[in-house]
Amino acid sequence: MRVRAIALSVGALALVLVAVLATRPSAETKEAQSPLLGHPAPALQGTALDGSTVRLSDYRGRWVVLNFFATWCVPCQREHPELIAFTRRHAAAHDAQVLGVIFDDTAARARSFVARNGGGWPLVDDPGGSIALDFGVRGPPESYLVDPNGDVLAKVVGEVTDAGLERLLQRAQARENRAR
Repeated sequence: MRVRAIALSVGALALVLVAVLATRPSAETKEAQSPLLGHPAPALQGTALDGSTVRLSDYRGRWVVLNFFATWCVPCQREHPELIAFTRRHAAAHDAQVLGVIFDDTAARARSFVARNGGGWPLVDDPGGSIALDFGVRGPPESYLVDPNGDVLAKVVGEVTDAGLERLLQRAQARENRAR
């Protein structure tokens, strides 16, 4: 009788846990708090895969999705086509730009990944992890939305989607328009 009661208790607890996990928002992608929100983005300067020097400040006047990425990161691999779609949508208007930062990976592996999978935005090497440290990145993928003035408006932990980035951008643009 005691074993049966324990088994029923464990089963009931498992059902409650499944119900909670099934009804809560996905932990895979979520907006997160950051001390950077509402403040100027840290100065970012680094060497892109093509050898050029890239600065976040070079993109003033445009919205920037700053994406921390690694080739070994499965969610990063899954979100890559979504970033391509977002980039294509905004290419003609030149209003939003993806800027990638290589997290705990090598430029050679990133170069190979982009050659196989496409891309088209600058990927900045961060061999010492100083850029990631400045932004408080714990692990990829993490993305930040930076407004045309250089302020950080959002932090997304986990895999992004084209539609999710578009919603985030539209919300930020609507807030900006209301503030005017």
